[in-house]
Amino acid sequence: MYEKIAPPTSGEKVTFKDGEPVVPDNPIIPFIRGDGTGVDIWPATQNVIDAAVTKAYGDKRHISWFKIYAGDEACEHYGQFQYLPEDTLQAIREYGIAIKGPLTTPIGGGIRSLNVALRQINDLYACVRPCKYYLGTPSPHKSPEKLDVIVYRENTEDIYLGIEWAQGSDIANQLIKQLNEELIPATPEHGKKQIPLDSGIGIKPISKLGSQRLVRRAIKHALRLPKEKQMVTLVHKGNIMKYTEGAFRVWGYELATTEFRDECVTERESWILSNKESNPDISLEDNARKLEPGYNSLTPEKKAEACEEVKAVLESIWETHGNGKWKEKIMVNDRIADSIFQQIQTRPAEYSILATMNLNGDYLSDAAAAIVGGLGMAPGANIGDTCAIFEATHGTAPKHAGLDRINPGSVILSSVMMLEYMGWNEAAELIQKGLGAAISNGEVTYDLARLLEPAVKPLKCSEFAHAIIAHFDD
Repeated sequence: MYEKIAPPTSGEKVTFKDGEPVVPDNPIIPFIRGDGTGVDIWPATQNVIDAAVTKAYGDKRHISWFKIYAGDEACEHYGQFQYLPEDTLQAIREYGIAIKGPLTTPIGGGIRSLNVALRQINDLYACVRPCKYYLGTPSPHKSPEKLDVIVYRENTEDIYLGIEWAQGSDIANQLIKQLNEELIPATPEHGKKQIPLDSGIGIKPISKLGSQRLVRRAIKHALRLPKEKQMVTLVHKGNIMKYTEGAFRVWGYELATTEFRDECVTERESWILSNKESNPDISLEDNARKLEPGYNSLTPEKKAEACEEVKAVLESIWETHGNGKWKEKIMVNDRIADSIFQQIQTRPAEYSILATMNLNGDYLSDAAAAIVGGLGMAPGANIGDTCAIFEATHGTAPKHAGLDRINPGSVILSSVMMLEYMGWNEAAELIQKGLGAAISNGEVTYDLARLLEPAVKPLKCSEFAHAIIAHFDD
């Protein structure tokens, strides 16, 4: 029972089976208009979605929109400080799929971030951010078209869990005292390290469950891609944070080589297999020598470990993955976080799906978005096993609100992700086609128009939506 909203009288609920949506032909989809420029970009987005669904399916499919509230608009509707009313949470739980515009971060105590709260409350553990270039979009990068990646960012753990204590607080002081006097000295690998007494304290939890369910969803996504794009890269800083970020890497490989053994090969396994394919008579030691460039300088124990790794791989997967069969599998590799920031610029074509923890994923998804045109063209989804929310990735830009000038591309492209998630791929393809054609034709909003050479007259937000629809028939 809702307090101040009522669902549509027609339409059906989306349900979930084994973590995947079961979508009727007339789903009820809750939407949050969003604060600031949400007043402009949501109507434009809804027009595009409805037009694409009608164009693709005629009267066979239809979305019944259900308006719900969050952010400043919720406070106007429900009362002061009611940024995230129970009505909204209930509607998202009940109907399974929702889409939203940008939301204001509340000032003062209580909820730190509405976006983070929605993810954590609904256990939306996978933040999915595709970064793809549309021809004609202004970009600071020389070859933005080479980047076509999907960032899978873990959404519920890491420092974003928000468990921290201020410098000087009683709990922070107690923790520092206990760590310095008891816990750190009891762990020999930490030596004589000490935490400065004037520190704030935050907790960085990375769990096996959280890591593996994210990597599982990333691998399942890779299975749906063309063969040349079937790669999952585990992004981490495990060389420094061995028991959190390093564990993410270990658990990711463990999942790939157990649950997805028939579908996956790791990068190191591919090297071992290809060494034997090049020389069928190669010894374990010579294979290990090719695997480890510094093999000759290793200790006897390390050499034995390398040889044992080669032996284990050949014994376990040569029959199923050898003789070139591994080339048809999903490649799972890993990269250090700071390195991947360089490589998506210098070697972007080598990457497809990047699976990462929360903080690294936050930085990485924005950096990748900048290459292909900025956050105005960056869609986003937050997905769990019983719920999914699709959203704008940019802020509310209140100074532009109500002027019908802002770029609605982020929410429109998020609707593409929503339609694909629903299995309505024909409608999703129409929107991508129309948006790409509008941009390449110079029919863009002011943010893109001002960067084009030669400059073009900008379209209004609503006009950009109409241009996308007009190009469905191109």
